[in-house]
Amino acid sequence: MADDIDYCVTGGRAEITLNRPEVMNAYTENTLIELNHAIEDALDDETVYVILLTGNGDGFCTGRDLRAGTKSDYRLSEGERLGRVASVMRHLYAGPKPSVAALNGPAVGGGMEIALACDFRVMSENAFFRDGHVDTGFTPATGGAWLLPRLIGEARAKQTVLLGDDIGPDTAVDWGLALDSVSQTDLLERARTVANRLRDKPASALRESKALVDPTITSFEEHAQATLDARWACQDTPESREARAALREDRDPEFNRD
Repeated sequence: MADDIDYCVTGGRAEITLNRPEVMNAYTENTLIELNHAIEDALDDETVYVILLTGNGDGFCTGRDLRAGTKSDYRLSEGERLGRVASVMRHLYAGPKPSVAALNGPAVGGGMEIALACDFRVMSENAFFRDGHVDTGFTPATGGAWLLPRLIGEARAKQTVLLGDDIGPDTAVDWGLALDSVSQTDLLERARTVANRLRDKPASALRESKALVDPTITSFEEHAQATLDARWACQDTPESREARAALREDRDPEFNRD
């Protein structure tokens, strides 16, 4: 049984909630282990089509729990800790299943990086992004400086990383970093609506298409080959055939997911 993470599967969604509200969901060694296990479970579960990640209480995640650094149960070296954060990000960013982050409050440092690794973000009126590493004498950790320029451009990424400027919900929506900004009360409903839209699409086509939206593919020839491979991988699946039949027949598709 997990101590720091709540995990449930409902209606094709795996909902993962960081559950350390007393410290704004800052993570420890145990949190990172549980979070990796939860995401791996969602990726392995054939009944899960989308992952929704959020936090309990007033914060999404404020990065490493610095107060836990002196406790005997926080034994990770810097490399091990960053490796576990990187593993979470890799599962979300490069994993086959789409993910939605529901930001119920601040996403700071490593918490920001975890949120950025999700495919989509919905923010409450109380949420903001803050890198914060430079002001505490560190560099960005496992991905902030890599992901941010790809999401918002180099100049805005430098403004966030080097100047330490916060990105509030309105700015995040304007920059394309978040899909929407809603009230705290409406946050989960809005995030679930986005997640359900992803869930209800042909799964193979969705996953193969996610893999094709890859900024690390730099040549047209490489992308063309990847596109051909992806097309063959999904076009004859039952859900892809049903989606095309539904389009021809002007009806909603009916996928067999029992």
